[in-house]
Amino acid sequence: MEASSRAALAVVRERLDALSRPASGVLEKARDRLTRQPSRAATGPELLALADELFAVARLLDGQLTLRRALSDPAGKPDDRAGLARRLFGSKVSDTALDLVETVARQRWSRPLDLVDAFTHLAIEASLDAADARGELDSVEDELFRFGRIVGGDRELARILSDRSAPPEGRSALLDRLLSGKVSPVTEQLLRNVLTGAHTGNAENAIERLSDVASRRRGQSVARVTSAVELTPAQEQQLTEVLGRLYGRTIGLQVTVDPSVLGGLIVQVGDEVIDGSIAHRLEAAERRLAG
Repeated sequence: MEASSRAALAVVRERLDALSRPASGVLEKARDRLTRQPSRAATGPELLALADELFAVARLLDGQLTLRRALSDPAGKPDDRAGLARRLFGSKVSDTALDLVETVARQRWSRPLDLVDAFTHLAIEASLDAADARGELDSVEDELFRFGRIVGGDRELARILSDRSAPPEGRSALLDRLLSGKVSPVTEQLLRNVLTGAHTGNAENAIERLSDVASRRRGQSVARVTSAVELTPAQEQQLTEVLGRLYGRTIGLQVTVDPSVLGGLIVQVGDEVIDGSIAHRLEAAERRLAG
């Protein structure tokens, strides 16, 4: 996103926070007393339902270029765009979702397609808010990571889930068989909507991004660790502490066992990879000998 769209997204994300969480500041609480409508935190089911609505709005806008342009037309007045949004969505979504649609319409966006990204982002955040309300944020992050490993280890499954030319109904049916009753409703909602989207791209990367967002919600950065054997709890704790000192922030581990590394560890934090595996050292030694 360009600067204007990033600024717009920040505004609507703040609005989602205001609508889904209880008043915390003095002014907000005073306003609640004056209006006699005390705010409260949205419940898990309410947030799941809101996320479904926001994903649905994203899908609708993705297929309606004319509507995207009308709701983001820089020549129009913000209140006029919000009025259009209210007329179109007022009888179709909840009051909270409608408030967010109007808020989005009032902002200035760099390009119409950014509205689709904005509603997808809001839906993901609302879904993770639901996980937080349900006390499942840790388990959702773990389920996303584990499903990403399954997809990464199955070339045919990855191909099917990454095929944007195939009808989304087929991918949705496949995800039903893989996920239904096996993971949290939040995890299922996130994977189903993101992996059936028209602009998802590589499925494994899309799942990894979801896992990263969930980890950041827990106040952590993710270190993806590949080891030849399972790490003991003491080893994981020591590695967490070392990486925390190295990067100056809290680090959460996602560990994958891969015997092909032979020994040592491969650690990836963001775009940085620390390859301390025996296989890597052997390859480096072989290159030196060949040279």
